Amino acid sequence: MHSGLVNPIDFLREGRQAGHLAIPYSIDRSPYYQIRIPILRLKNGEGPSLLLMAGNHGDEYEGELQLGRLMRLLVVAEIRGAVTILPMANLPAVMAAKRCSPFDGGNLNRAFPGDPIGSPTARMAHFLEHELFPRHDVVLDLHSGGTSMAHLPCTLIERQADADRFERSVSLMRAMGAAHAFIADNGPTAPTSMGAAARAGTIGLSGEFGGGGTVTLATMAFTAAAIDRLLVTLGIVKHPVLSRVPLAEPGPLQLLSLSRHSQGIYANRRGWFEPAVGLGATVAAGELAGWYHNLERLEQPEEELRFAESGIVISHRLHCDSQAGDCLIQVAEPIAS
Repeated sequence: MHSGLVNPIDFLREGRQAGHLAIPYSIDRSPYYQIRIPILRLKNGEGPSLLLMAGNHGDEYEGELQLGRLMRLLVVAEIRGAVTILPMANLPAVMAAKRCSPFDGGNLNRAFPGDPIGSPTARMAHFLEHELFPRHDVVLDLHSGGTSMAHLPCTLIERQADADRFERSVSLMRAMGAAHAFIADNGPTAPTSMGAAARAGTIGLSGEFGGGGTVTLATMAFTAAAIDRLLVTLGIVKHPVLSRVPLAEPGPLQLLSLSRHSQGIYANRRGWFEPAVGLGATVAAGELAGWYHNLERLEQPEEELRFAESGIVISHRLHCDSQAGDCLIQVAEPIAS
């Protein structure tokens, strides 16, 4: 079924093709408006096919910037196989510096399998799952903690019923060089890009590559190295393209599990959060996680927050001002790798 989206790319054509996916969407200012999403396709003979995408959430910048750079640096004559680059999959969210699209409120990573006659976000999800993902052997969807969260750098795959594909996914995840990784178990109907990749029959890789609605030297280097390692491991390129220093051999990988509400601490009222531990810290149940201040009741002492479970701190809220329901800090359980 057609995705309600105009695609200029001929996936069988050799060479370099640059253009825009166009989603027709009537708005007050322009009744025949199109949401124009940049896309680049490089193809050079037979070989593996890789889709690199970022901007699934608009305020997660490491992938967006590094894939934009890769579009400028990657030379078709120096690759084997095919690479498709989609640096701003949810373009309206990217340009609004928001997690979700300002046009329809759509969270692209909760919109799969999409709808070819739905909102712009639903149409993009449908195109990705039904037309773009199946044309590739591997999909890498780059994420980060976004504006409100600091996140431990890590990679992620979705558990799959196909044993061979799952083992290949684990192998590629290890090759990307992160020190920590998740194996998600969201089931075959998951509305995420990784659920969509599994349904499309392709290997799906993801991860959290930074956070805070910003980028740092460390997070940009981590993102560049992960992309380069994947390109080299797949045999698409012989040498790193993005990394500014030689790539070291990947170190040991610690697998983590995040599956229970009790692994996080959530606000139950408005307050101001102060963390007591940093990302990557190993903590025990009952240990101090932080303090929750009440600037509207200055006569009250700050509330001590304590972890309900042991584990490794993987994320914490960056915005001090918090509302009921906000996740303040999370731990993940180390599991045997």
